[in-house]
Formats: sequence, C-alpha cells, structure tokens
Amino acid sequence: MERLERAVESSVRIALELGGTITGEHGIGLIKKDWLPWEQSAEVIQLQRSIKALLDPLNILNPGKGI
Repeated sequence: MERLERAVESSVRIALELGGTITGEHGIGLIKKDWLPWEQSAEVIQLQRSIKALLDPLNILNPGKGI
C-alpha cells in the first residue's frame, strides 16, 4: 500500500507539472482531496466552500467529500 500511495502521489505531481489537473467532471474525491492545495490556491478553495455552503447549507450533499 505504501508503494501504491507513493506512485499515486508521484503521478499527481507529474500531471500538475505538465499543466494537467487532478480534478475531473465529478470534482475532487476522497483520495485526491489532500492534494487539491497543490493545484488550487487557498482563496479558490475557500470560494468553492462558500458557494457550497450557499447551495447546501445543511451539508447534506456529499458530506465530507472534496470541498
């Protein structure tokens, strides 16, 4: 598992270095959420959290996932 985790982290770093993204059409998942700050600034992440709070004030849509 440790080798797998290192390999996934390495692939994320390479994707970002090449101008890619770690998000997709379904957003960021549980596995990749720790790497989101590598791609997006704290301000962008906070903006996304603010939008989610407006649209989902009870946090019932995908609680604990991504943003």
